[in-house]
This record gives sequence, structure tokens and C-alpha cells, in this order.
Amino acid sequence: MPLTRKMLFIDLEKGEISKKPIPLELTKRLIGGRGVASYLLYRLTEKGLDPLSPKNPLIFSAGLITGMIGSGTARLQITTKSPLTGLLGSANVGGFFGPEMRWAGYDHIIFTGASDKPVYVYIEDDKVEIRDASHLWGKGVYETLAILKDEHGQEVQIACIGPAGENLVRFATVMTGRKNAAGRTGTGAVMGSKKLKAVVVKGTKDLPVKYPKEAVEYGKEVIKKIVSTKVNNIMQRYGTMFIFNVTNSTGLIRVENFRKNQLKDSEPLEPENIDKYSVGMEGCYGCQIHCRHKYKIDKGPYKGVIGEGPEYTSLGAFGAEIGCNDFELVLQGNHLVNDLGMDTLETGSIIAWAMELFEEGIITEKDTGMDLRFGNGEAALEMVKRIAYREGFGDILADGPIPAVEKIGKNSLYYLIHVKGMSNLHSDERPTPALALGIATATRGADHLRSRPAIDLYNLPMKVLERVYRNPYPYKGPLTNDYNEYEGKAWEVIWQEYCYMAVDQVGMCKYHTVFLSPNHPSFEEFARLIYLNTGLEFSAMDVWECAERAYNIERLFLVREGVTRKDDWLPERYFKEPTPMGLPPARGKKIDEEKFKKMLDEYYELHGWDENGVPTKETMDRLKIEELFKLF
Repeated sequence: MPLTRKMLFIDLEKGEISKKPIPLELTKRLIGGRGVASYLLYRLTEKGLDPLSPKNPLIFSAGLITGMIGSGTARLQITTKSPLTGLLGSANVGGFFGPEMRWAGYDHIIFTGASDKPVYVYIEDDKVEIRDASHLWGKGVYETLAILKDEHGQEVQIACIGPAGENLVRFATVMTGRKNAAGRTGTGAVMGSKKLKAVVVKGTKDLPVKYPKEAVEYGKEVIKKIVSTKVNNIMQRYGTMFIFNVTNSTGLIRVENFRKNQLKDSEPLEPENIDKYSVGMEGCYGCQIHCRHKYKIDKGPYKGVIGEGPEYTSLGAFGAEIGCNDFELVLQGNHLVNDLGMDTLETGSIIAWAMELFEEGIITEKDTGMDLRFGNGEAALEMVKRIAYREGFGDILADGPIPAVEKIGKNSLYYLIHVKGMSNLHSDERPTPALALGIATATRGADHLRSRPAIDLYNLPMKVLERVYRNPYPYKGPLTNDYNEYEGKAWEVIWQEYCYMAVDQVGMCKYHTVFLSPNHPSFEEFARLIYLNTGLEFSAMDVWECAERAYNIERLFLVREGVTRKDDWLPERYFKEPTPMGLPPARGKKIDEEKFKKMLDEYYELHGWDENGVPTKETMDRLKIEELFKLF
């Protein structure tokens, strides 16, 4: 049964391995995945813990229906204390590792301690072994995957780090495939600090479905709802790259770090360009969309380069943000960061920031060792390598934005587009207060995957907005379908926070919920899928409350580490510099500081937090969080 899966504890320092049952009450209160992972992180750490200390746990968590019947049930959550921000380290990844982990018998794997030499962990059902990885250390992700599959068979699933993780680059990733990346917050650096090169898993255990016939029929309904939407029809063709067409033409992207909000002459970066290089489509477990291309460059300076994607984020990282209009450069940059094991978003953003500093004269070629002007794509690719191997100026950038600011000094902080020490997506939220609030308050730093009311951009009929945002919680406050407005947007952000938490708890992909379409599944469908797969009875409102509870636990972690109202704030440029380009709704816009303060007040109040963003006693009691802390 899925509810008999266990927690697996692996102490890499002592070589000790143990297994524990998952308290049923924990599942009923937090579901699984990110919910349970955030709980474990809070309980297994103390305030002020060094993220690269052996005491920092690295937690792999599958969702409650990962590997079961639904749609896109492939997701794995990796949680730790972030070496990038010193706060919540949390990243979600697809592929096939999460389902395989569950088939081996585990919903959560908790790594503690640190080995004194490179190791990898081999898991085959009840067999768990810590093995020597000296032959893998120093190798890229692609070669590591190939070697381990040669050694253990093509059917195994692997999570590994590249050279960036080994070298403790603070935005290193954990990779579960050529493109599948637990990308944000530096989980790969924690894995590297433990000298853990890889985790190999092979599972042969049954994962029985409680009501298989009904689950299959309902799963078909959910899938039909997902694949019938326009957004997923186009994702099947171009993946997330299609978003670039819309955001760039409107004027909602960051170009040359933050100097512009629209890339002119952008045809070379349009998603249709992938057709020249694509050799097929790839997808994650249980997904009907197959949203990423497999590609190969056959000629030119990047001849022989292969990869998967690129995602919308890479079009920004190696295109718009650094002022380049070269699609092959994007493909090469995407290939490099994945093979080296680095977050494409953080990498592109920090290089774009350095380029603006270079052009402003704050740093010079003497500092950087190269001509780091906007538009110099080759310099950007070279800097990627220098970051991964901590060479020259790359060593400064490898520690992340805030430590880099401390070393560079001058007025470098003003040009940094970050929240809580994590760089923002290549999006420009000055015209969109809802999206701006989302990145300011997200629990892991500037983020589009913790709350993104993207449907706010569609000017939807009010009846559609009300259908989404007044359910399952009967919100009675105002809503508006004008994305330039502030009224009602605090609630949209909170609703999306809980929706994204819930989808991470059940183990489904965010593109299969209300992210880019108002017609995708959410709380009601999650509750039904949980019941049919596991037999646990949840109402839509129960799922909402579990998500709210888990989100408050993440907030408690931040509060414990010193986060206050001042940290739920935007970079200064959002308030000072109006957008210079774009369509009329996006041009000449900046965030109104007074209105933003009021929106933040409303956000805190709706959450049940005090004026500094601390959950009140009433909220803690209502969600029974202190009781929950006694379970484990």
C-alpha cells in the first residue's frame, strides 16, 4: 500500500542506515512531498545552522501520489537549508526518479552527516549501500549518468551533481536527467558538501491503488481536462518557450539585466527556431504533454552539442538578460549549465548583473578577466565555466548575489534583482503588482514557482476569476481582472501559494494545475485523486488546509532564521525606474510604494500573520501546528 512507504535515514559520516514508518497523522495533516519535507527540515535543524555543515539534512521527498494514477505524477521535492540564501532550500524536479524511489519503498530519504571521500548511494528495494564514487568525482552530469547506467543497468534512476556541486557553487543543482533539475536554492552544493556524488535507485515493489478502476476512469477525466486546454496544446509543440512570445511582445521581461523590458529584433529567440535542431520530444513519468525538445546542433561553433529543452528560463538567462539574440548560444548555455549542474536562472541573472556592473564602470576587465559587456555571449559562456570551477571572477559569483555584493561593494547592490538573496526570473513585474507581491513574499526568495497568478495577465471574465479564486475557501473580498491594479491581488497571491503547495504535496506538475490556465485541476481534483489512489478521504477544503498548514511551517522556518517584513520587499529599482518599453499596459510602469505597503499589510492579514509576517497564536492554534510538532 502507498501508506506503508517509509522514511529512509542515511548518515553518510557514520555509515548508518535506518528506516522509520511515516506517522499516518503526518500524512493526514501535510499530505506528503513538499509539505512533509518542510516539516522535517524545521524539526531536524536549529536556528543559525551553517547550510554547508554536515548537520544540515538533505531531504528527498516524493508526493503522496507520485508514481500513481493522475497526470504528471512524477515530482520529487528536495529540501535543505539553502547555501544560497541561508534560508529555505527547496526545489522540485520531474523525470522518473521520484516514482522509482516510491517503487523501492520510500517516500522520504534523509541524508545527514558528510563522507570524508566521494560516495554514491545505491538503493534497490530493501538493499541500501554507500559505495565509493572516486571514479565519478570531477565528471559532468551527462557522463555521470552514462557511467552509472552502464554499471547498474538502463532501468535505474539517478540523482546526481556536476562539478558545480562538487565545488560548492551556492546555486548548484541536483539533476535527475539531462535536463531535469532541482534547480533553485543550491541543493546541489549541500549534496557536494556531503561528498555525495549521486543516488541510484531501482524499485520493484508494488504501489497498489486503492480503487484502481475508478482511479483510471477519473484519471482519464483529469487528463482530458489538461490536454484540451490551449496552453497545453502549444506546450506540446514548443514547451515553455512559447511564453517568450507573449511576455516579450507585451514588455514583461528583463532585458540587459533591468535596463529594458522588451528585447527588440527578437525573432532569433522565438520558439519556432527549435525546429531546426529538434530530434524529438521528451516527457516525465505520467505526462501526456511532453513539453521539452531533444536537440542537437549539427554545424557551426557548437557542433555536436546535445541537450533537452530549452526552458523559458534559459531563453532569458542566455538571451534577453544578457542582451543576446542567438538561439544557438541559448542551446549551448542550456547544455553547459545542465552538464555542470548549475541553476540556469541564477546563473544567467548573476552574469547579467555583472554585465551591468561592467557597463556602469563598477567592475572592469581587470576584475573580470574578460570584456563582460551586454551582447558578448561568448564571454557569458566562459563565465559559466569559471563559476562552476571557481576560477577568477567566477569564484566571486559562485557564492551567489549577496556575498558577491559584499566583495564588490560600491553601488553594486542597487543593480541586483533579487529577493532574500535569490535572483529573480527574467521577468519584469513592475506593470503587474500581483506578480510583484508574489516574488517579494515567496518562501524561498524571488520566485515564480511559489506563487504566480499568471492568469491575472489574461484579462479574464470576472465570472472565471471568481470561479477560481473564491473556491474552495469562500473568499468574500474584492477581485479585479486588470493586471495593473492592486486591489484583490493579495488574495490571488495567497490562493496560488496554497495551490502550488498542494500540487507539490500530491506530487503533480505545476503545469497540470492552475498556473497558466484557469481550467486546469486544483483542490477538488487533488482530493479525489488522493482518495482513489490511497483511500484517504480529503475534501477540497481539507487539501486547502493542509497546504495552508505547510505554508505556515515554511514561514515559521523563515521567521526562526530572522526574516521580517523588510525581507518581503522588492529591489529599489522597482519603485524608482519606470518601464521604458512595451505595450501601453506595460510601458511607463513602476510599483507604487505606498500601495505596495498596503497590499503587503492585506497579505499578512489574510494569512493570519502579524504586521511583521509572523503567524499569530490564533493561526497556530487553528492549524494545530504545535500539536503536529509533537509527532516527530
